Amino acid sequence: MYDIVSLGELLVDFTESGLSPAGMRLFEQNAGGAVTNLVCAASRCGAKTAFIGKVGNDMHGHFLKQAMIDAGVDMHALVEADDVFTTLAFVALAKSGEREFSFARKPGADTCLRSDELDMEMLKNTRIFHTGSLSLTAEPARAATYEAIDVAKAAGAIISYDPNYRASLWQSREQALTYMRSLACSADIIKISDEELPLITCETDPDKAADALIDIGVRVVAVTLGGEGAYVRVGSEGRAVPGFAAKAVDTTGAGDAFFGGFLYRFLSTGRTLKNVTADDAADCARFGNATASLCVEHRGGIPAMPKLEAVLKRMNG
Repeated sequence: MYDIVSLGELLVDFTESGLSPAGMRLFEQNAGGAVTNLVCAASRCGAKTAFIGKVGNDMHGHFLKQAMIDAGVDMHALVEADDVFTTLAFVALAKSGEREFSFARKPGADTCLRSDELDMEMLKNTRIFHTGSLSLTAEPARAATYEAIDVAKAAGAIISYDPNYRASLWQSREQALTYMRSLACSADIIKISDEELPLITCETDPDKAADALIDIGVRVVAVTLGGEGAYVRVGSEGRAVPGFAAKAVDTTGAGDAFFGGFLYRFLSTGRTLKNVTADDAADCARFGNATASLCVEHRGGIPAMPKLEAVLKRMNG
């Protein structure tokens, strides 16, 4: 039995990392992808994790597979395809550490995962099944995502969802909202950034947005608020959870680190969706905040995910 199985994009983040002697921008090859960042964050803390997705049978795909294995993630369900190229993302960084993305994904291997390529036994044997919204941007990965959710939910898994918005990957804003909102209705636990609240709920206030999500059946809501920490809701009870001080170098993967830590902590409590409380969620968010604060102090997504010992040290001051 796995603790967390994730499905979606596994791609190379070419992250800006200074200038060459000629004054040209340099980009560093890092393994990334929101759903993969999350599962690596949980794995580094000690969770038993696995990933379902597709890369090209090329130098980038081989690099990504090894990076995930090195992070402790079971990769036997990864499809390595000869007919499509591994997805690439170029990430430019502002002085604040905020990011600007440019994708090479027309199509990318991650969007080409088919339903018949899903590892059904893996989906039927996980405590949490996690996915994001980027696998909904194109077929056949869209249909594969919906089927994976149905299989995992039928087997009793908790469904975890992170609606990660990247405007350039959708045909239109309207298409993005339709599909991103469609998964919220299937989620038991959702993590959403303050920037994405209005996209999913039409609300900008975390408390009102949480109301909307709870009303459609979400059990646990976590809203990330950048350096301010997070807001969590279970039922009618909410908690504000302060963040930890950090010297931000690169915010890539910060939200994923938070949610990976959050889910790891949730599983370690032994709580179920029926008996989890707002105090439990706040404790998970505090763990997630510590995880994210460590992540932003290093460049890249997966390489920046901290180990359990570092997270506990930061939490204990």
